[in-house]
Amino acid sequence: MSAELYPAIDLRAGRVVRLRQGDYDDETVYGDDPVEVARGFAEAGSPWVHVVDLDAARSGDPVNRPVVAAIAAAVEGAGARIQTGGGVRSVEDATELARSGVARVVMGSAAVADPGLVERASEVVAVAVGLDHRGGELAVHGWTEGSGMRLDEAYARFASAAAFVITDIGRDGMLAGPDVEGLALSVASTDVPVVASGGVADLDDVRALAAIEGLAGIITGKALYEGRLDLRAALGALSGEPGAERATGATR
Repeated sequence: MSAELYPAIDLRAGRVVRLRQGDYDDETVYGDDPVEVARGFAEAGSPWVHVVDLDAARSGDPVNRPVVAAIAAAVEGAGARIQTGGGVRSVEDATELARSGVARVVMGSAAVADPGLVERASEVVAVAVGLDHRGGELAVHGWTEGSGMRLDEAYARFASAAAFVITDIGRDGMLAGPDVEGLALSVASTDVPVVASGGVADLDDVRALAAIEGLAGIITGKALYEGRLDLRAALGALSGEPGAERATGATR
C-alpha cells in the first residue's frame, strides 16, 4: 500500500496558521476559514485531513473543538477522514472528538507521560501517538519542553497505537526537506504505521518519502499554502498510477 497524503490545517484562534519550528511567536496566517480549506483538500481527493489545535496543545483549552467538528462534517461527504491532535490528554477528550466525527486522534504529551492512556483511549477511537522530537529527544507541551525520552525508546511503549506521527521539529515549517533517512529507520524499527511530518517543500520531497518502503503517510502544510506543492500532483505521485502526476498538472 502506498503512503497516503495528509494535508495539514493548524488552528490558532480559529484561523489557519503555520508556526516555524513550533514557535508560537513566529506565526504566519493563511486564512480565516479552515472549514473551506479542509473541504477543498477533501474535494481534491485527499483521503485524510490532519488538524492540529495549537491553542489546546499549548494551554489545554480546546477552544477550537467546534471548528474541528465543523471540519469533520464538511469533509465527510467527500470521503475524507479527520486526524486531529493538540491537547488530547484524556479518554474524555478522545471520546468528545470521536463524537464530533474525528476518525483518529493524535496524543503526544499525554501519551509520553502515560503510555497506558493510549490503550484506554484506543477503546473509543483510533489513536496515533505523536512523536515530536528535536535531535531525537521527544518534546512535549506544545513543543516547549523536552521530555527526556528518546525517539528510538518510544516505539515499544505504544503497542495499541494505530500510527506514529513522527515530526522533526527542526524541520517543521522550514521547507528544508524531510529527514528521509531517519524516517526510513523509524519505519524499519516498528510494526506500527509511520506517518511522516515536517520539512516537505515540494513534489521531489513527496517522491523521496514515498520511496520509503512501508511508510504509511505524509503530512504537508506550508508547502501547499506557499504554492510550492500542488495538492493534486502530490496525490498523483502517491497513487502510483502511470501518468497520474502529469494528469494533475504537476509542474511545480
